[in-house]
Amino acid sequence: MFPCGSEIGLNIYSSVRYSTYFHLVGGSSIDDHGMFIYKDYIGNIPFITDDNFIPSFKKIIKENKIDAVYPAMDAVITFLKEHEQELGCYVIAPPLETTEICLSKRKTYETFQEVVLTPKVFERDRINDYPVFVKPNIGYGAIGTKIIFSETSLADFLAEKEDMLILEYLPGEEYTVDCFSDKDGNLLYSAARGRNRVKNGVSINTSFVADQKEFEEIAQKINEKIEFRGAWFYQVKRNKEGHLCLLEVAARLGGSSLLSRAIGVNLALLTLFDAFDYKVSIQQNKGYSVILDRVLSNNYIYSNLSYSKVYVDYDDCLLLDKTTVNADLVKFLFKSVNEGKKIILLTKHVGELEPELRKYRLSGLFDDIIQIQKEDKKSRYIDKDAIFFDDSFAERVEVQREVGISVFSPEMVDVLQ
Repeated sequence: MFPCGSEIGLNIYSSVRYSTYFHLVGGSSIDDHGMFIYKDYIGNIPFITDDNFIPSFKKIIKENKIDAVYPAMDAVITFLKEHEQELGCYVIAPPLETTEICLSKRKTYETFQEVVLTPKVFERDRINDYPVFVKPNIGYGAIGTKIIFSETSLADFLAEKEDMLILEYLPGEEYTVDCFSDKDGNLLYSAARGRNRVKNGVSINTSFVADQKEFEEIAQKINEKIEFRGAWFYQVKRNKEGHLCLLEVAARLGGSSLLSRAIGVNLALLTLFDAFDYKVSIQQNKGYSVILDRVLSNNYIYSNLSYSKVYVDYDDCLLLDKTTVNADLVKFLFKSVNEGKKIILLTKHVGELEPELRKYRLSGLFDDIIQIQKEDKKSRYIDKDAIFFDDSFAERVEVQREVGISVFSPEMVDVLQ
């Protein structure tokens, strides 16, 4: 992960930390929050603008036997993809042509102006209607942007600034649409969310919109125009006529795309599996709504999610890597006990279970323990008034299909705390 302490790097860590299939190594040019959460952390990496970056990064890749690099910042994505062969390591990102289009707002509008509605771009001496919106051609968030109300203010703002775009002002609601395209170019997922509260260009309060149709149509058109792979997003805003107008397209996870993880769609983990040529599919929970609010931690507000029992798996779910108790999941289980819910251990563990539970101080936690054979189906033992935790995607799909309840993987536990 590089830079691992960026907002995106931290989001990816929280989404992948419980996976038994991937081992994450964090890398950063400055010591930030990444050094506190990545067990394997490499600091003081030169910036990508440094002449020594490529040889230093190649050495890191070789010495740490890195299979792939997951870039977590827009400019870094394009730079690493451009130097992929030189680095000798797969860079998890769409093709270079796509990342270059996404990095530049000018290229984005030129590429999509015949495909979807894009904002009018004004020449400096041909503006006949104020206000206008000015932003850098290359940038992220709200850095360097401003609404301008007069020619004098425009001249003052643009003084000594380079490569700026002057656009029509869009007064309506703004939305981010999180998307996922697989290795074959199929758009498997798109979900529009409102930017309910924004700080420094980042949506810190967001929830899914009720009607997704018009956003799905735009996502499909974008996906057909340029080649994506893995998680990506686009942003739109309504113009004065109320039509959705394209603001930007990004070849990475959205900052608040964790909202999708709250309903079972782990975009970061899907991107990793797809990058290694696994066939992936989308499974999501339905029947409850969720709001993501971000301050120093992520908070979710649920509605229409009620249950009296929690069924939980043992191996690689409650007990990680055969040696470590999943403390976050145990915390949630005790929270459930405090709320009067019953806790049932449902496992296909091979061997005697009770001595292990005593060893890891888990004995006495469960109201019931159900140990079944490997070929048996867990759905046969689960009541409808319940939720289900399991690390296995196949088990979750089978239980959701047969019982019709909400199912959760271990990394989803924080959304229920």
